[in-house]
Amino acid sequence: MRKTAALLAILIGMSGIISAQSDSLQANRYITRATTLGVGYTNILDTYLSPQEYKGIEGRVARETMRMTKLFNGNVSLQNFFQANLSYTHNNPDNNNTFAGLVNWNYGLHYQFHINDHLKLLAGGLGDFNGGFVYNLQNSNNPASAKAYANIAASGMIIYRFKIKNYQLVARYQANLPVAGVLFSPNYGQSYYEIFTLGNSDGVVKFTTLKNQPSVRQLFSLDFPVGCSKLRLNYLWDIQQSKVNQLKTHTYSHIFMVGFVRDLYLVKNKKGNPLPANVRAY
Repeated sequence: MRKTAALLAILIGMSGIISAQSDSLQANRYITRATTLGVGYTNILDTYLSPQEYKGIEGRVARETMRMTKLFNGNVSLQNFFQANLSYTHNNPDNNNTFAGLVNWNYGLHYQFHINDHLKLLAGGLGDFNGGFVYNLQNSNNPASAKAYANIAASGMIIYRFKIKNYQLVARYQANLPVAGVLFSPNYGQSYYEIFTLGNSDGVVKFTTLKNQPSVRQLFSLDFPVGCSKLRLNYLWDIQQSKVNQLKTHTYSHIFMVGFVRDLYLVKNKKGNPLPANVRAY
């Protein structure tokens, strides 16, 4: 009887070890999703519409998904980051206003360097896709300017986990720097009627580098528990600039955001189709 009990205990222990190993090999099923909303200050210049800067308020929404992959022995994470903003600005004489909006999508991979139990450094690359507009309320000819550009961006992160008393916090800094891409821009003095109706589209798509599109997106975030949920605070410093076809543009944004974080675990049904299930990943 004692031998049977001992054998049963050993089998239970082994099954626990096997289960833990299997779970560690499927770390890519753990997903972190965050949705944040915020407002802040923006400064816009588009010399196609006006030589003046326009300053005002911007609202922004962001949704981020991060998970590990099986690449390089499970040391590579995938980031899917979507954001959209809308702003209302005015010039210095306060006699004209603009509306502006932009949709941005980042999708890419980072290799994770585990320095210790608290600190991780991430390095990788992203696809950076953007589309939007600037609309000047008082321009009669060419009142709007279209924004469309895509880049390959270098990206890096610092993630630091720490505790204050019994509260687990996660601080992160991320910077995305576009290295090369393409950008749509009319030529100086050229109307969109000429481009899209008359077909005079020579030179409106330009190859971009850090020289003619010196831009960077920087994100600071802090995750901390609130009851049974996790809250995220973001500060986004977004600098988008270009100088092509004798036209200058920039958008400088300082945005404070707040939202919630969800930890998910991806399970599969009998047919092998993935089904998401809420879990606490602590």
